[in-house]
Amino acid sequence: MSDHGPLAFAPLPAAEAPKGCRRCPRLVGLRKSLRRKHPDWWNAPVPAFGDPEAWLAIVGLAPGTEGANRTGRPFTGDASGETLFATLSKYGFANGQFANDPADGITLNGAIILNAVKCLPPENKPTGAEINNCRDYLKKPIRALPNLRTILALGKVAHDSIIRMEGLRLADNKFAHGAHHALPDGRTLIDSYHCSRYNLNTGRLTVAMFEQVFEQAAYLSSASRP
Repeated sequence: MSDHGPLAFAPLPAAEAPKGCRRCPRLVGLRKSLRRKHPDWWNAPVPAFGDPEAWLAIVGLAPGTEGANRTGRPFTGDASGETLFATLSKYGFANGQFANDPADGITLNGAIILNAVKCLPPENKPTGAEINNCRDYLKKPIRALPNLRTILALGKVAHDSIIRMEGLRLADNKFAHGAHHALPDGRTLIDSYHCSRYNLNTGRLTVAMFEQVFEQAAYLSSASRP
């Protein structure tokens, strides 16, 4: 994959981590190892994907090994993306046909996808220090979105990072599927279990539950408009 790759299509390029970011030594080591094994993979911080005028920001955990770390596009290349993009399409956020490949040409309208951690963590488990190191690259795009009204956190790691980013207490804003949290700038945070294959296969999350949080986001957004 070229040095430009997905960065050429990043909706907020000034808010992105550099491709050679070295803030997290453990993640850098894994990245270098995978570059040797798979030189054609993206193997770098994964940029945001979507609409720079989005009113809804969806925040995941981190790139998956053979998903975004391979393809360079969030939620693309593995099973979790199939559920997310199917839901985005159902609620009018996606234009085109999702084929789980960055060459499918799909675009988003009104939504943007971010991750709490930009690089692949071993076993999909970033450390607290790594989450803290990457929070700047979560805060920058969120602050740069002029029309953002609602943030959807996919999982507790994303939820906790957003709450800390906003200077709020986790004890006062506990993660729970479908929970709403008022943020200091007037925006709303909604929690959802992550749309991972594991959560869907175990029944912790169902498609109906996942769609419900999108319906909540749409309702809250319409209610907040002047």
